[in-house]
Amino acid sequence: MAEAILLSPEQIHPALWRASQLSRTPGRYLATGYPELSAQLPGGGWPRGQLIDVLVQQPGVGEMRLLQAALADTDARPIMLIQPPHPPQASAWAAWGSDPGRLLWVRAARGADALWAAEQAVRSAAFAAVVLWQDVARGATLRRLQLAAQQSDALFVLMRPLAAASQASAAPLRVALRPVPAAVSVDILKRRGLLCDRPILVPLYPQRRLSEKHHASMDGRAVDAREPGHAVSTLAN
Repeated sequence: MAEAILLSPEQIHPALWRASQLSRTPGRYLATGYPELSAQLPGGGWPRGQLIDVLVQQPGVGEMRLLQAALADTDARPIMLIQPPHPPQASAWAAWGSDPGRLLWVRAARGADALWAAEQAVRSAAFAAVVLWQDVARGATLRRLQLAAQQSDALFVLMRPLAAASQASAAPLRVALRPVPAAVSVDILKRRGLLCDRPILVPLYPQRRLSEKHHASMDGRAVDAREPGHAVSTLAN
């Protein structure tokens, strides 16, 4: 019996796993909307009750579109956006299936105030999701944010510059995003389980590309993907 347990440590506790396998810890997860990405995430989705560290090469590479399915899948509680680089675009959120009326947009005078607001929002259990944009966060601060996340059921995402990839983070899940044509390249820098040794290419506009291909074959010319009169801010990308 003891030998069998040693061969299968997950039988001791669901939070245990082999370094050679992807953790399948039971928990609360939200759909990503992208099967290729879901297959590489412990639990098969974005975790709730954990800090997710998202590192972007630059704002607007597709980070919010990558989260749109998860945000739309949350319950009816408000969604708090703290220090976003651009105002949220209501029409884009509505198109994603999220009620723009649920959005609470917070601007803080100082970075410390933004961190405090995020921690309090997560601890309050009043929000289905909290997304914080922050250039600088110390290790102790990240540990405090992770502890706050563990006491909640919220989707808690911290957006930071890609340069922070070299810094330690208490977040159980860390991903780095880089733009590629019509898609975003996702590097999973940290997850519970074996290392991910290759980037995941996530198409951001699969239906649009199919539509363009269909129309191009019909009229023999390329179609501009953007419709006039529907400009979307960077935050909606």
